[in-house]
Amino acid sequence: MSRYHLAQMNIATMKASLESPLMADFVANLERINALAEQSPGFVWRLQDEAGDATAIRPFGEQVLVNLSVWHDVASLHGYAFRSAHVELMRRRREWFAPMPEAYAALWWVPAGHRPTLAEAAERLAHLRAHGTTPFAFTFRDAFPAPDAAPTEPAGEFADVCPEA
Repeated sequence: MSRYHLAQMNIATMKASLESPLMADFVANLERINALAEQSPGFVWRLQDEAGDATAIRPFGEQVLVNLSVWHDVASLHGYAFRSAHVELMRRRREWFAPMPEAYAALWWVPAGHRPTLAEAAERLAHLRAHGTTPFAFTFRDAFPAPDAAPTEPAGEFADVCPEA
């Protein structure tokens, strides 16, 4: 068993405020999707505020939502993100969120038990945007193995493109 867990952060720029009718279905599904994440194999931790989600936490600007979580490994996060009911919302993301011209998600390894900060996550995303995928910050498509993985263990080859509806 690895002494490392996978951290991930993704951001999204809302097309309207959370109170607007445009965002109503997104908001209505937050509790269900967050519960699904917490019940998913490999889930460790997620950033949340007193309300139980992270929608009030806006370090990247008033219109930018942030999602920060920790998982046992890349396969666990990939299973949740692209092979569970979560994908239903991913297919609809263009209804609620503006396209982002730069990378909007970063993955990286943290020591088991570590809870990444928003500053750490922002640094990883900025590094990914500036340097592309490296062991410091990477994507599903170019995943790196945990630092203590056996040399023959595959790094991972997961598509990070959401299937379209």
